[in-house]
Amino acid sequence: MPSKKSPENRDNDDLTLFQEAVQGIEPLQQDKAPPFRKPRRPEPLPPEAKSQPASATPSLADMDIETPEALLFVQPGVQKRVLRELQRGRIPPADTLDLHGLRVRQAQPVFIRFLKQAQQRQLRCVLIIHGKGRESAENQPVLKQKTNQWLRQFPFVLAFCSAAYFDGGSGATYVLLSRKKQEEI
Repeated sequence: MPSKKSPENRDNDDLTLFQEAVQGIEPLQQDKAPPFRKPRRPEPLPPEAKSQPASATPSLADMDIETPEALLFVQPGVQKRVLRELQRGRIPPADTLDLHGLRVRQAQPVFIRFLKQAQQRQLRCVLIIHGKGRESAENQPVLKQKTNQWLRQFPFVLAFCSAAYFDGGSGATYVLLSRKKQEEI
């Protein structure tokens, strides 16, 4: 009958066996970048945007739309390849808006101002962080729902989808913007 070894001895034996097995092995060289993107520093708002009172900002309508776990919206004419690149996070966001901690009435004017400035600056892609709603009543994602409704009302929003996991997953949204000049809403 084999003798029983203490757990410490078994762990030491396993470690010794592993070290003997991998002795002389060299690690493989990686030629791919890790799937992490260092966040960009936020750019300050232009002085004319800061001076606008919140009451001068138009409001957006509430829509009766179901909000799924993963957001997805595409205007006709957007190529499937571009949408796939957006969903995978391969179109880097040029700017980020973080709505965490804001109420809907506080978030809406900030949201509108941010999107209008992004379009005026002719940014291709932006990231909106709205959260997953775990801190709200009944764990419902209120700002995510509003983001889904509001983005559909901007004519220069070509597509939007939930972000890749390294940019926030379902708690954030990539927004693909048209670079053409549009009329004001």
